[in-house]
Amino acid sequence: MSKDIFNIAGMELKSRIFIGSGKFSNNELIPKIIESSQAQVMTVAVRRFDFQNPKENILSYIPENVHIMPNTSGARNADEAVRIARVAKAAAKTNLIKIEIINDNKYLLPDNYQTARACEILAKEEFKVFAYMNADLYAARDMQNSGATAVMPLGSPIGTNKGLKTKEMVKILIEEISLPIIIDAGIGKPSDACECMEMGCAAVMINTSISSSSDPVLMAEAFKDAVNAGRKAFLAKLGVVSDRAKASSPLTGFLN
Repeated sequence: MSKDIFNIAGMELKSRIFIGSGKFSNNELIPKIIESSQAQVMTVAVRRFDFQNPKENILSYIPENVHIMPNTSGARNADEAVRIARVAKAAAKTNLIKIEIINDNKYLLPDNYQTARACEILAKEEFKVFAYMNADLYAARDMQNSGATAVMPLGSPIGTNKGLKTKEMVKILIEEISLPIIIDAGIGKPSDACECMEMGCAAVMINTSISSSSDPVLMAEAFKDAVNAGRKAFLAKLGVVSDRAKASSPLTGFLN
């Protein structure tokens, strides 16, 4: 596994967990979560940058060896997302950006059309665009053709912890899209993350399921173990499913 490097957007990652930063009870937890999960990428809403107040500036709590990926949380259309991305690039000195465009206040589902538009604009400006999206083949193709670096389909609505409810659609994306597939939103249990990796997803994005647990640091470690197990299973290739029972030991040659 030490040689299983995830090369993406100029990053060489040993970890396939991305951590969200939005819901922890206090920022002091962040270094502990990073250490426990061994995550190397953390997403941060641009509106949480506060260079005038280091105690409130979330960037002050993220270890230097962790890649910061700003996100466009709060954007309602492509134009707003593009403006936020440009601010993030100037402030955080990075061309990584996670596009989040949500104008649905009830279900908080991403707008695939507006996301594809933002991808096209920002990719031309040499951003490395990670696109949060509904699991839809045609939208994913549009984002791929627009120059996205990865697509991030939701497993289930954000913050629900319901697990991988979009499994069949994600399978299609894995088969048909050449970009890395990173599951984002709704992953509730380490076993959900393991399943994503067994299927062939490149990585998973976790936040609520860690932050809402009774012991976030221990839960972060559990997700690390689950993601590693799922990745190993994918690389090892799962055994063939059979409708008939097959003995694991010979049924002949018993003592009389």
